[in-house]
Amino acid sequence: MLPPEEVVEIAEAVLAAGITKIEVPLNSPNPLESIRLLVNAFGERALIGAGTVLTVAQVRDVYDAGGRLIVSPNCRPAVIEETHRLGMASWPGIVTPSEAFDALDAGATGLKLFPAVQVGLEGMKAVRAVLPPGTLLYAVGGVGVDNFAQWRAAGVDGAGLGSALYKPGQSASRVGQQAQALVDAWQAGEQ
Repeated sequence: MLPPEEVVEIAEAVLAAGITKIEVPLNSPNPLESIRLLVNAFGERALIGAGTVLTVAQVRDVYDAGGRLIVSPNCRPAVIEETHRLGMASWPGIVTPSEAFDALDAGATGLKLFPAVQVGLEGMKAVRAVLPPGTLLYAVGGVGVDNFAQWRAAGVDGAGLGSALYKPGQSASRVGQQAQALVDAWQAGEQ
């Protein structure tokens, strides 16, 4: 977990690699303070918000802290609707087509396939096949440098990164190196 006193330096390294959506998990130490610091430092350069958002009250707290990105591990229409009402980006977690359509009906910006490693490439393709054209689908959980090319070829639009990007105690320099390796691997998957 990343404490607020390290968040700006780590985020600078991530932004330097080209990653421009940053979520602070709400189960981090003082997450709302971290979001405030990030918005003040990078609000013009990046979309800043929270992950592990489970309730409508948490959506409002993130909004009040300046965050404009809500990422959840699950699909709760009330959370998505409040996020949408506040003009924020909503990325709920889904596994099934039912969850995907419930999320889209509630106003989700895009969908977080989570945990992607459990669903697998074939499962993702089956979900993707029934989604409306233009639906953004990000793979989260078990994706990274070693398998980006396969996930991209199978049809995901992006990826959410956690421990592949940052592990507690790592320096900003190390995180920057990991971020660059992830960005390079993602871009290599385009070809």
